[in-house]
Amino acid sequence: MHVILDGWRMKRKPYTNDRKSRIVGGSQRMLTAGIFDVDGVLLASPHERAWRDALGSFAERERFTTAMYQSQVAGKPRLDGARSALEALGVSKAERHAAIYAERKQARLETLIQTGAVAAFPDALRFVEAVAALGWPMAAASSSRNATDMMRPIILSTGQSLLDIFRVNVSGRDLKRGKPDPELFLIAAAELGVSPAQCFVAEDAPAGIQAARAGGMAALGVARLGDADQLWAAGSVLVVKTLDDVAVVDLALGRLKARTP
Repeated sequence: MHVILDGWRMKRKPYTNDRKSRIVGGSQRMLTAGIFDVDGVLLASPHERAWRDALGSFAERERFTTAMYQSQVAGKPRLDGARSALEALGVSKAERHAAIYAERKQARLETLIQTGAVAAFPDALRFVEAVAALGWPMAAASSSRNATDMMRPIILSTGQSLLDIFRVNVSGRDLKRGKPDPELFLIAAAELGVSPAQCFVAEDAPAGIQAARAGGMAALGVARLGDADQLWAAGSVLVVKTLDDVAVVDLALGRLKARTP
């Protein structure tokens, strides 16, 4: 089933927070491959809602804000996210309770996914199709073990599934270190058969941007939640509100730049 956010639109003026795009690794770098986080970049998933719903008696649900989710949980492996959230909420013995919280969140997330609480961002589908049309290899690289199941039902305009457009899918891999460590992205680049310096990484979380930068990759920040400043601060080369604002004509030349209005 092809699920799209009905009526989802963004202003088409590129959002750069009055900053110029940072130079990508100097004049010698040529981008030739793309790596994509899933939740928040490609899909509007119920991860944040599941974390909030699973709090139970640990803390009031209202205290688990979107800003806290982005800064403390998004992009991190499940157990790390659980511990970080509980610590941010001031829960006593957070490390001891993290596993229980993580299990509750996973159970709630699976229920939400089964009831259809996942939608694709139309701009993201357009963008991955445009990158594929360049002949570039792409990888899906999410910390979430649920990313694969969420991508599989999404159908592109070509009739191909979102999952199948990616040459490599490293989502949910067992890692020694999660984001902001670059391990997941470095695995993706290796399996694509390209140098990390030739990859851009599309991410919506500061931890993911930091991971891309630590891996020597060009970080493309997607600020769907008005958090552009945090993505710039984390080291993004370019920050946009919508992937429609990435200049595909420049990308074809190996450059990550905003589209000219």
